[in-house]
Amino acid sequence: MNSRRDLLKTVGAGMLLKLIPVGAFAADLVKFVDVRLWPADEYTRVTLEHAGAIKYKHFLIENPWRMVIDLLDMRLDTTLKDLTSRLQADDPFVQQIRVAQYDANTVRLVFDLKTEVKPEIFTIEPIAEYKNRFVVDFYPKYPNDPLLALLQKEDPMLREDEISRALRLAEAETNGTLKLESGSAGSAPNTEVAKTEPNAPVNSKPKFEVRRMITVAIDPGHGGEDPGAIGKGGTYEKNVVLAISKRLKTEIDKMPGMRAMLTRNGDFFVPLNTRVKKARSVNADLFVSVHADAFIRPTAGGSSVYVLSERGATSTAAKWIANKENASDLIGGVNIKGTDAQLAKVLLDLSTTAQINDSLKLGDAVLGNLGKVNRLHKPRVEQAGFAVLRAPDIPSILIETAFISNPAEEKQLTNAAHQQKLAEAIAKGIANYFAKNPPVARTPLT
Repeated sequence: MNSRRDLLKTVGAGMLLKLIPVGAFAADLVKFVDVRLWPADEYTRVTLEHAGAIKYKHFLIENPWRMVIDLLDMRLDTTLKDLTSRLQADDPFVQQIRVAQYDANTVRLVFDLKTEVKPEIFTIEPIAEYKNRFVVDFYPKYPNDPLLALLQKEDPMLREDEISRALRLAEAETNGTLKLESGSAGSAPNTEVAKTEPNAPVNSKPKFEVRRMITVAIDPGHGGEDPGAIGKGGTYEKNVVLAISKRLKTEIDKMPGMRAMLTRNGDFFVPLNTRVKKARSVNADLFVSVHADAFIRPTAGGSSVYVLSERGATSTAAKWIANKENASDLIGGVNIKGTDAQLAKVLLDLSTTAQINDSLKLGDAVLGNLGKVNRLHKPRVEQAGFAVLRAPDIPSILIETAFISNPAEEKQLTNAAHQQKLAEAIAKGIANYFAKNPPVARTPLT
């Protein structure tokens, strides 16, 4: 006798759902309050927010690929029905969503997929403004290599043989075994390091001398389920820091011999460990996390720069901010069973004094330039236990560009001209850092 799975493979897509007339249903145990979809190139997240406990079953079907989820002891309501309208045509992974009352006790969700996926399904307990959440993440079965994607963005016309050579060059340049030549695949002509005069204007162009390609990982804080701080005017931190980060990437990409990658390029959630892992996967020389914080007093304002601390926070405010930023995973929603425990241990145990010292130098350079376009909250770089700064082999800083809880600064943060000034100031600080601290041969941890 065929199993249920084998039988399902033999039926058409339309037979997966059967409409049951409203009649004698099981008691309603769950009330859904919202449904959300977060599509991105890296993965698509489906979130069902609800009150009460939830029970479910799920399975994948091939030819064509479909994901079926049965919500048990459930009655279809208007909130769940609305899930179908949330799907966007350009979603990379989901083609269509169908929802129906499968039988008297089961609501069935069918996701018609555009490609083979590696799904993750988990639940999140209530936190902050959220009630219980049922989460489905559709990851690609075969994800893109991040370093390869970075090289292809730099030169979309790369042929297959050139891509292979470019990857070898990228590995060699990171290990310091190769001096890149003008015009070679995966490099910029005259690969260089910035040199600037200490008191030069923010918009001045740094001078350069030849070294090797430098990669800067830019990390726009929060995203997706995690909005970050919210201003009184309704501005979401996740949106303004993404806008500033994209401008910062443009500024860094303009500099000869430098390139930047974003840990997220859209409105989706990235766990803290994954942000660090992304930076290390492209052999980043720096990690710059961009934020716009809030405080209990609306009068708090100014820009700040933070680095990791091995001995505790340098101020009560720094500790408070670090604790709030570290809660991002809980708010954004992380599959605890799916986290890389080995990576987490490496990041916890191997953060070195050398990394922190280099981070302080980077922080000083950036803070000095931010002070030319915005007032500073503190005149020095502060330290605290930020989880996202725990890359043991990458100088890392967290920038609070301004306080979104301050109405005047919230208004500035939404201003395109001010966003550009902040991006230019940060970019110049990075250039100043490398002028005094040229990159050296560095073999990434594996």
